Amino acid sequence: MDAVKRHLTALLRVALGVVFLYAAVIKIANPPAFAGNVAAYQLLPYAGNYLVAAILPWIEAICGLLLVTGWRARSAAALVAVMNILFIVLLISTVARGLDIDCGCFRQGGEKTSAWTAIFRDIMLLVAAVFVFRKTKQ
Repeated sequence: MDAVKRHLTALLRVALGVVFLYAAVIKIANPPAFAGNVAAYQLLPYAGNYLVAAILPWIEAICGLLLVTGWRARSAAALVAVMNILFIVLLISTVARGLDIDCGCFRQGGEKTSAWTAIFRDIMLLVAAVFVFRKTKQ
């Protein structure tokens, strides 16, 4: 049973890391488009949108890399959990304010992902991050 838990934790850790690496690469490849996604939330001043677009993808990439490699995975899982809580709060705020925007999480342009779909996805990622945090030893 311990071997199953250990392998499940490792599988979930790597999967979570790949998801965050994928999301980061898309954003890093096109910072102006991601800044536009951030601006759609209507929460930051103009320069703040570009600052977030310049920094957040690299934090996601570092967390993803740490999760995939397993080095400092517990810290990375904690940071991923915090980011997902923030993303959920931001998405709920868009719903409450009646904004119909794409979250900008996994693609730039194209069809919009509904806020409720993004919230559900972020809750699943949060659950995975908390599981990895609790089951990973450092």
